[in-house]
Amino acid sequence: MSMQNVASSANIPVPPNPKALRHIPGNEGWPFIGNTLAVLADPKGQIEKSAAKYGLIYRTHLFGETSVTMLGPEANELVLFDKAHLFSSTHGWGPILGRLFPRGLMLLDFEEHRLHRRALSVAFKSEPMKSYLVDLDRGIAARVKQWKAQPGEMLVYPAMKQLTLDLAATSFLGAEIGPEVDEITGAFIDMVAAAVAPIRRPLPFTQMARGVAGRKRIVAYFAEQIPIRRARGGGDDLFSQLCQATHENGALLSTQDIIDHMSFLMMAAHDTLTSSLTSFVGELAAHPEWQQRLREEVKGLGIEANDPTSVANLEKMPLSEMAFKEALRLKPPVPSMPRRAVRDFSFRGYDVPAGTQVGVNPLFTHHMPQIWPEPDKFDPMRFSDEAQRTRNRFAWVPYGGGAHMCLGLHFAYMQAKCFARHFLQNLEVSLEPGYKADWQMWPIPKPRDGLRVTVKAV
Repeated sequence: MSMQNVASSANIPVPPNPKALRHIPGNEGWPFIGNTLAVLADPKGQIEKSAAKYGLIYRTHLFGETSVTMLGPEANELVLFDKAHLFSSTHGWGPILGRLFPRGLMLLDFEEHRLHRRALSVAFKSEPMKSYLVDLDRGIAARVKQWKAQPGEMLVYPAMKQLTLDLAATSFLGAEIGPEVDEITGAFIDMVAAAVAPIRRPLPFTQMARGVAGRKRIVAYFAEQIPIRRARGGGDDLFSQLCQATHENGALLSTQDIIDHMSFLMMAAHDTLTSSLTSFVGELAAHPEWQQRLREEVKGLGIEANDPTSVANLEKMPLSEMAFKEALRLKPPVPSMPRRAVRDFSFRGYDVPAGTQVGVNPLFTHHMPQIWPEPDKFDPMRFSDEAQRTRNRFAWVPYGGGAHMCLGLHFAYMQAKCFARHFLQNLEVSLEPGYKADWQMWPIPKPRDGLRVTVKAV
């Protein structure tokens, strides 16, 4: 197939006639609803069945459109690295996130994405990260102290959700945000819930209507605060950093750009990290031998419970980082990643026309037994330097890859290891005999029952 029909992300080709994809093996499921319900009910099982039947590229019908799923490290590299600019993230994620988080960094393409990513990167450099750590450390220590004072059964997911909301409010917006913090975080909760709601229009009394109202509140707050932050100058929080950020030509980011980027970054930092920390705690509870190994690593730091955490401390926690990575392998916070082809392309001998909705699936790749022996087993040693040396770099992609690699991944590691330090230094976590959490794996993994654990003071 030729590389004609080149299209920019602003002039996206229309989806091809489904007949143009019939040469690709697959099953489009039931009339109208396609395979949507089956995938929502069991995304991992459904994709593994389809891969076993059709191979690592197949045709399906999801959310009202015939699309193509491509699996494995080679598919991840083609789509995520995207050296030839074949795939639009704007038009892949847009139908899901565009109404509530328009023009967030993940929803920009190509040169525009590069320019905005460069401008935002100033907020994730060494000095700002050290400032964020101060607030993260203080907030995590305070919350762990509360849990320590209330031993017994704890639901992990809601506890992590409240923790990450609190941390995002302080490190992203600044400790001086004031009494409106509850209203702001409540608005974000409504926006995130609406982003994955089945009803996509803001009809009265729907989650989408609440999400749209939440966005209006967020937009109003940021629009009011931006000139105040700019006039004041300085500020260690991410919001203040972005208010001073500039493009390559020296121009400040526009008010609308800051609003859109802050909304998206807070959503990403909160929701995906809630999922990741929940699965991390769940694995530690299920594997007391690893929990003890990480606790010994924390003891080896030689710091008292009330001492602050430093960047140097975090650099001495390789086992904790490996365990967190293994939790992300088992339950990647973004199990599938959509794109739309802006040019014709080929994969595994099949031609795919421009305009096709395509998706790659970290959840599938992270459980391929030929890459990960005993893929359902929790084994942090998979992330030792030696084990990683011979593995395809696109075999583990919880943060995406290529130009759209998560800008905040080092922030996530910092927060996870800071959390591990305080949690393991103060608490022991366990599961009741015979208990196994039931996880909803899409759109962002979460335990349906909140993940019941027992905590006690060390």
